[in-house]
Amino acid sequence: MKKKLSVNHSEICKTRITAIKDTMEILSGKWKFHILGTLLETDRMRFMDLLREVEGIGSKMLSKELQDMEINHLVTRTVQQTKPITVVYEVTEYGKTLGPIIDEIAKWGISYRSSLHSPRDRETA
Repeated sequence: MKKKLSVNHSEICKTRITAIKDTMEILSGKWKFHILGTLLETDRMRFMDLLREVEGIGSKMLSKELQDMEINHLVTRTVQQTKPITVVYEVTEYGKTLGPIIDEIAKWGISYRSSLHSPRDRETA
């Protein structure tokens, strides 16, 4: 006999799925985790330094991703009155809460890549 899901359980699931959807929308794309991971390691970076560090990204895409992250309060943008003008990005306090998530994703990726390259792991999978 099947059990009926309680309303409370259903609401918790709905809230959880909505939260996951929101998170994925904010962090979607190929570059956001790479940009955030880089900024978390360095504390703050100039635009051109980020462009060099994030291998494969173009300046328009980097600019778009940084704007998205600024809108979502994950990074701040500071224009410095230098000649030429320098723009510096850094992770906000709220953005820093993504650090453990990014670390776990990196650990999982290292483990996964290792398992693909280890013959013994492939045999036991």
